[in-house]
Amino acid sequence: MFELDKIIRANIGRLKPYSSARDEFSGTASVYLDANENPYGSPLSQNYHRYPDPHQLALKKKISTIKGLPEQNIFLGNGSDEAIDILYRIFCNPGVDNAIICPPTYGMYEVSADINDIAIGRVSLLPSFDLDVDRILSSVDEQTKLLFICSPNNPTGNSMHKDDIEFLITKFNGIVVIDEAYINYSRQSSCIQFLTEYPNVVILQTFSKAWGLAGIRLGMAFASAGIIDLMDKVKPPYNISENTQQLALQALDNIEIVNTRIRETVQQRNKLAVDLDTLSIVQKVYPSDANFLLVQVNDAPATYAYLVSKGVIVRDRSRLQLCENCLRITVGTPAENKDLIDHLKTYIA
Repeated sequence: MFELDKIIRANIGRLKPYSSARDEFSGTASVYLDANENPYGSPLSQNYHRYPDPHQLALKKKISTIKGLPEQNIFLGNGSDEAIDILYRIFCNPGVDNAIICPPTYGMYEVSADINDIAIGRVSLLPSFDLDVDRILSSVDEQTKLLFICSPNNPTGNSMHKDDIEFLITKFNGIVVIDEAYINYSRQSSCIQFLTEYPNVVILQTFSKAWGLAGIRLGMAFASAGIIDLMDKVKPPYNISENTQQLALQALDNIEIVNTRIRETVQQRNKLAVDLDTLSIVQKVYPSDANFLLVQVNDAPATYAYLVSKGVIVRDRSRLQLCENCLRITVGTPAENKDLIDHLKTYIA
């Protein structure tokens, strides 16, 4: 049975988080003399001389309405990468504990583990890019605290079977982290529903992809109130800037624009897949539930170098497991996709 208190690091359980000036006061006031701020403001704006809301209450309230989750089940980070790092710091003792990843997958799971001195167990996806459930479970030991599942997966683009994910959640007594950075483009629904049934699930989502806000660096984590409390305990006091909070609030008022662009991206993804499949250098275009395509070509490094010479940048993923001679190509605008195809046709000629 999963018991949160038994898998958190002892020092985190004892940790007394930093209490900022704004943690000791709530509401509004006419005079703020509590945080050693510059009372004259900045050259940019009078507002920027004040620290941002450390708990992002207005933003969480709006996200709560959209996601159908209570605010106490929401954590906001400086990109999803901050949430990943914090999960390692909460649950994994450096040099002792380990986490499992399923390559090929998002590289920051391993980089963050290395930074925190956490061993990584690698259980490769099956040739179909599905989870190897039996091998994952057989790789778990007493020191395995985190299991990362990226769905839709980067760089393969496929969504993992929800039955497989749920089975792993029920059999693993650690934390199952489901990274849904690309879920808005998927035909499969989010795993957020699992939060009502299982206390050992963390869902990661982001404003960087479908919301088009990669530049403001804002990630979301959804989990039980107990896990969110721990994440809030460990995070820096003012981890989300005032600019980021305000821009995200504005974006959340424009959901229809975002949904329209998601539909356009999916349409362009389907068209790009067909156009790529007609090229003689393309061996396979893998099905995708994301805003990119994994494409196997005759010679990925050479094709990549050619495209770079033409000012078109894609991602060479040919060094990754199961991705021999594969390029990962982001779905662009119709004009950008046409440029890509035109350059590849010239390359073949």
